[in-house]
Amino acid sequence: MPVVNDRVPLVGSERHIRKGQTLVGPADSHERLSVTVQLRRRPGGPELPDLETIGRERPSRRRQVDREALMAALGADPGDLEKVKQFARHHELTVEETFPERRTIRLSGTVDRFNRAFGVQLKQYREGAHNYRSRQGSVFVPRHLQGVVERVSGLTDRPLAAPHNKAMPKIAQGVTAQQVAQLYDFPQGVDCSRQNIAVIELGGGYDQNDLDTYFHTMNLPSPNVVTIGVDGAGNNYGDPSGADAEVELDIEVAATVAQGANIIVYFAPNSEQGFIDAIYAAVFSSQYPPTAVSISWGAPEAAWTPAGLAGMDWACFLAALFGITVTAASGDNGSNDNVYDGLAHCDFPASDPYVLACGGTSLQLDGNGALQNEVCWNNGNGWATGGGVSDTFPLPGWQPEDEIPRQVDTGLQGRGVPDLSGNADAMQSPYEVVVDGQWMSVGGTSAVSPLYAGLMAVIAASSGYRPGFISPLLYQLMAQPNLFFDVDSGSNTVQPAPGYSAVKGWDACTGIGRVYGNLLLAQI
Repeated sequence: MPVVNDRVPLVGSERHIRKGQTLVGPADSHERLSVTVQLRRRPGGPELPDLETIGRERPSRRRQVDREALMAALGADPGDLEKVKQFARHHELTVEETFPERRTIRLSGTVDRFNRAFGVQLKQYREGAHNYRSRQGSVFVPRHLQGVVERVSGLTDRPLAAPHNKAMPKIAQGVTAQQVAQLYDFPQGVDCSRQNIAVIELGGGYDQNDLDTYFHTMNLPSPNVVTIGVDGAGNNYGDPSGADAEVELDIEVAATVAQGANIIVYFAPNSEQGFIDAIYAAVFSSQYPPTAVSISWGAPEAAWTPAGLAGMDWACFLAALFGITVTAASGDNGSNDNVYDGLAHCDFPASDPYVLACGGTSLQLDGNGALQNEVCWNNGNGWATGGGVSDTFPLPGWQPEDEIPRQVDTGLQGRGVPDLSGNADAMQSPYEVVVDGQWMSVGGTSAVSPLYAGLMAVIAASSGYRPGFISPLLYQLMAQPNLFFDVDSGSNTVQPAPGYSAVKGWDACTGIGRVYGNLLLAQI
C-alpha cells in the first residue's frame, strides 16, 4: 500500500480523470471550504438489525424501535471523534460541527490546509459549462486514522446528480396528479396534516405564488412548505439551470396526493457532500420527522466514489431502520442512464437496496380520461424509464432470484431496479404543474418518487402505521391477486446501450408494476 508522509490512502476515495474534463489550473489556495468527515461505527457495538425480516412484516406488527438508543449504539465512538479533532487542530482546521449519531464531523479551512492535511492537490477543472474544484487519485489519512475515517466529502464540488424530469410548455394530453391518484385507486380525502414528507433538492427553488396558483386550480388548500438549507444552500427560485421544474413538481405532486401533509424541502449543494448531508438532515430531524423522503435526483453508480456510495447507503439504511420510506427516481434515459458508453447503467440512489426505486410508465387513456392500458415509458428519443441490474449492490434476499435477470454487460446478478412504477411519460401523459409562473407539462420518474412518497403518507395517516421499509413486503405480496397492475409491454432500451424488456412478473423496466393504493392500505 503506498504511503505519503506516513499517510495511507483512504479506501474508496479514488477519483479519476473524467471524459470531457479539462484542467484549468490549481485551486485558489486561500479559498475556504467545508468538508464532511465520516467515521466508522462504534467498535464493539451491537449487531445490525435484520431489516429484511423486519421489512417482510406488515407495519402494524412491527415493534417500534428506540431511536435514541439506536443512534447512540450505531454512532461514532467519542475516542474516534477526539482523534479527528486532534488531527484537525494539528493542521489548523476548524471543527465546525460534530454529529456523533451520524458519525460525521465538519471541518473548515483553506484549500492549502486541506491539501496538506489530506495529501491531495485540489485543482480547478472545466466540464461543459461548469467550472469546479476537484482532485485526482486518493485522499490520504494518517496511519493512526486508518480504519477510523471512512469518507471525506467536500474537497470536490463537482455537480454530481441530475434532476430526473423533462419539462415543456403545456400540451393538451396532460394529466394532473389528482387524476393519476384516482386512476391508481389511492385513498382519497385523507387528512395528512400530521405527516411530514421530506423532499431533497440539489438546485432550483419554488415560489409561493406558483404553489397558490396550482393548488387553487386543483381546488385544494396550499400546503405548509418548510425550507431547510443544508451546507449553505437555499431556495434558489429562478435558477437558470431549470431546476425549478424539479422542485415545484415534487412539491405539487406530493402535496396533491397527501393532502394537508407538511412538505419539508431540504436544499443542498449538488455534490457528493451536499447530497448525503441532506439525507442525514432529513432522517435525523426531530422537529420534522419524516414519514417519507422523496429523491428525484440521481447519477449513474459509476459517477460516485465507493466511499460516497457507502455513505449514502448508510444514510438510507438508517432511514429504513427508523421506519422512514425513502423513494427515489430510477432515471429518465433508459438503461443507458445518460452515460452513452454502450453499456447499461443503474441510477443511484435508486439502486440502493434500502430505497423504494420508482420507474416510469405511460398511460393510455381514452377520450374520457379512462385508463385503457399502461405500458413501459419509452418515447424513442432518448427519454425512457431507468432500470436495470446494479453493478454495485448484490441481489437482496427479498427480490426473487428467478425473476431478476443478470446484468446485460457483466453477467452479474445484482439488485434489480426499479421496485414500483407509475406514470412518467413526458410526451403522452405528462403532469400539469405550475413552474416559474406558468403552466407546464412535466414528465419523468421525478414525478413517480413524490407520487409514492405521498401514498406512504396517506397510508400512514389512514392506518396509524408508517409503511417504513416496505420493499420486502411488496415483493412478498407479489402473488396477491389484483394488488399490482403488471406492466408487461415495452422496453427501456436507449441506444447505444442494451436494455431490458417489460415481461410478466418483475422486470428491469417497471419492477413489480404499479400498485393499487387502497388495496395496499388494506395489506398494511
